[in-house]
Amino acid sequence: MRVFTLVQFKRSEGGMTPRIAGALAWPDLRRWAIHGIIGGIVAGVVFAMFEMIMAAAQMGGESFFMPLRMIGGIVLGGQALAPETSLVVAGTTGIVTHMMLSAAYGVGVAVAAGVIPQLRSGTLPLLAWASIAGFALWIVNFYVIAPIAGWRWFPDGTDPVVQFVAHTFFFGSVLGLYLNRFARDR
Repeated sequence: MRVFTLVQFKRSEGGMTPRIAGALAWPDLRRWAIHGIIGGIVAGVVFAMFEMIMAAAQMGGESFFMPLRMIGGIVLGGQALAPETSLVVAGTTGIVTHMMLSAAYGVGVAVAAGVIPQLRSGTLPLLAWASIAGFALWIVNFYVIAPIAGWRWFPDGTDPVVQFVAHTFFFGSVLGLYLNRFARDR
């Protein structure tokens, strides 16, 4: 079994002395990644349902599937938002893309928690970490990646308050709660 260690440097009379801060076995990190996938998918479903309900509440029932069309546009381009584009094609593409991204983001958040002991030291740090990661996900995806990729419908076509709540709490916090349960069950 491979083990990797986290090294911290402690100030001493002779300069900086390395000290092993903790060790994490690869199988343990693998479990964090697996639970990141599961937690990411669970959080992704909760997030998508919130987004769809908010779209219908703000723009009418016909907009219920618009979040899936918008996500499908990552792969299909802007035409995914057009009514003449099949909802089955745009929606299915959106669901698959969203679940893959949710799982990937879940792995990133979970592995960071698996590697950095302070992030998993209790319920509050893990919940805070995942919520902050969800918030950062929104900022980076909507205001850095989307404009570069030409996906203007994300920053221009959505309510920033809804997106803040969706990413921070309905994705990040849900993921954090799932990972906390896994961490406490270990």
